[in-house]
Amino acid sequence: MSDIENVEYGLEKIFKDAKDFLPLLGTDYIEFYVGNAKQAAHFYKSAFGFQSYAYKGLETDNKEYASYVVKQDKIKIVLTTPLNSKSPINDHIVKHGDGVKIIALWVDDATKSWEETTSRGAKSFMNPTTEKDEYGEVVRSGIYTYGETVHLFIERKNYKGTFLPGYQKWESEYNPEPTGLKFIDHMVGNVGWNEMNTWVNFYEEVMGFVNFLSFDDKQINTEYSALMSKVMSNGNGRIKFPINEPAEGKKKSQIEEYLDFYEGAGVQHIAVATNDIISTVSKLRSRGIEFLSTPPDEYYKAVPFRLETHNHKLKEDIDTLKGLGIMIDADEEGYLLQIFTKPVEDRPTLFFEIIQRVGARGFGAGNFKALFESIEREQEKRGTL
Repeated sequence: MSDIENVEYGLEKIFKDAKDFLPLLGTDYIEFYVGNAKQAAHFYKSAFGFQSYAYKGLETDNKEYASYVVKQDKIKIVLTTPLNSKSPINDHIVKHGDGVKIIALWVDDATKSWEETTSRGAKSFMNPTTEKDEYGEVVRSGIYTYGETVHLFIERKNYKGTFLPGYQKWESEYNPEPTGLKFIDHMVGNVGWNEMNTWVNFYEEVMGFVNFLSFDDKQINTEYSALMSKVMSNGNGRIKFPINEPAEGKKKSQIEEYLDFYEGAGVQHIAVATNDIISTVSKLRSRGIEFLSTPPDEYYKAVPFRLETHNHKLKEDIDTLKGLGIMIDADEEGYLLQIFTKPVEDRPTLFFEIIQRVGARGFGAGNFKALFESIEREQEKRGTL
């Protein structure tokens, strides 16, 4: 039994079948459209341990919207609110509630990325645009993906500023301790009935990704509901987008609930990596983050056997993991530890996953049943099951 380490994704290609013609270097930032960016930024700082990073608004001569950028290790979240009733950002918030609008991807050449994707059928959101200030220049371009969600391509090799031109450094006296969040591991999109393969094809053909894992409704089901999922990844594994669609069940699945309340396809959850999930989850709980209910005793009793099947030994104390509600799964390469928050918006839409990969590169297939039963318990309370 070898000593397995936390997974880090470099730039080398690990999925040989990915065409990778962009290529992508990593996630640059995630932008939410929200009703009150100032208060949302405070939430991400106080609850999740993000730090003040950059700001754009009236003080920077932007009269259309205010954007607060918060950062923790490699994760940057932009929170944007319109400053007048005529802004199209309002339409997004009225329809979807607070949610993810932009998944910005870091590239070497934003113009080439836009040309490669639009020539393959992507709908353009933003033509390649060069933005400059005294710190250099950034080139941005963008395309639409599922729903009203957008991928921006960010080329920043000639920029030395804090975030992007037009933003100023945001310095704050209030900078709570980080909680150990490291980088975006994956982001999951929920799409409508029979739309999953359409978007799988989009990521394969338009973005050069590969479908490296698939789960059908026979694998992802409970007594009441089911769903199907396919995991898309770029070649180096830094960008992973599972795509979910609903499947027939006795009652309404979590995907249907999301589609009803978000009023369309969108980002369901953001998985963030940590190297010490016990420390991270303990800090998040103490700061008011609520997680899904803990799986039953039988779940934890079965964990040692599941690890032994793959010849792995758990480094962490299982009673500590159980006390925090952290789930465990294993594959040939190692094991992973994961936990899911309750929705962080008023509508039951977006939530976060905290994940520690100790060698494993899977998605916790062994936890699906326990996870979805926890979600169904929440749906029952909301009257949406």
